[in-house]
Amino acid sequence: MLDFYKGKRVFITGHTGFKGSWLSRILVLAGADVTGYSLEPPTDPSMFYICNIADGMDSVIGDIRDFKALKTAFDAARPEIVFHLAAQPIVLTSYEQPAYTYETNVMGTVNILECARLSDCVRSLLNVTTDKVYKNNEWCWGYRENEPLDGFDPYSNSKSCSELVTHSYKASFFDNDPNAPAVSTARAGNVIGGGDFADNRIIPDCVRAAMAGRDISVRNPNSVRPYQHVLEPLSVYLKIAQKQYEDKSLAGYYNVGPNESDCLTTGELAGIFCEAWGGGQKFVAERRDGPHEANFLRLDCSLVKNTFGWSPKWSAAEAVRKTVEWTKAYASSGDARAKMDEQITEFFD
Repeated sequence: MLDFYKGKRVFITGHTGFKGSWLSRILVLAGADVTGYSLEPPTDPSMFYICNIADGMDSVIGDIRDFKALKTAFDAARPEIVFHLAAQPIVLTSYEQPAYTYETNVMGTVNILECARLSDCVRSLLNVTTDKVYKNNEWCWGYRENEPLDGFDPYSNSKSCSELVTHSYKASFFDNDPNAPAVSTARAGNVIGGGDFADNRIIPDCVRAAMAGRDISVRNPNSVRPYQHVLEPLSVYLKIAQKQYEDKSLAGYYNVGPNESDCLTTGELAGIFCEAWGGGQKFVAERRDGPHEANFLRLDCSLVKNTFGWSPKWSAAEAVRKTVEWTKAYASSGDARAKMDEQITEFFD
């Protein structure tokens, strides 16, 4: 699959973020001609700077809400393939800054789709959303792609809106034009991996506590989420973008998540982290009042598995171990980018 990307012109929004940094590095290693467009990294420290992700690619710092600046960068890159990852991705932040969240996640999607609509070079575009786009009924089974979209909190709802914007552009401008790009969305579950320094995420919270030598405080320890290593959904994004580039009929809406066995409670995941970290690391469950968050969330990924022959490679436990490996390489002043490259090579080999 990665051979396909050698020499391809690829445009990534959100390339300075956690997932964007990993995706950028994969594509640079694959020999793609990569342009990224994003704000400065959302965290300090950031994987983008720790691993010098900009090396080997064209990195443009800009706001996805600024259509003029985005289109200037887009037209200069003349991409064949577009990955739209730029977003305000934190649920709790969306309660604090709902207008900014909608401006970024909805109008940002409009802006990148407009760039694609007005171009004559794009063949394949993938909008990355989230498993939280579905109307959450706290069901015990996984949501399928034909379930109603109606996220509750501003982040989840803005991503539902991003999906609907994409559906409209597909129906109005892309699907019936043979020269228009193939467009899909990917609804991914919770991702973990080395280099995630975001606030209010379970694994970054675990890392910060462990590095500080204190117990991990776990909010909502009984909440169930689908956990996967960041390379899992990225490999699916790359596969979708490639296959719809070659066959436009494969464009669609796809859930991307782990196997049923890797839908874990937050407490279970914290326990796996403590075991992987070692040194007697412990976690404590703390029930705290706060804004509404879903308690139970699973995805049915039958469609993407059957369409592309994909299946997850690393379990949630292995994903945690890989995260700990990268973190300890970084914390010991080791070569964090070498560890990143090593994990990419191991995964794709």
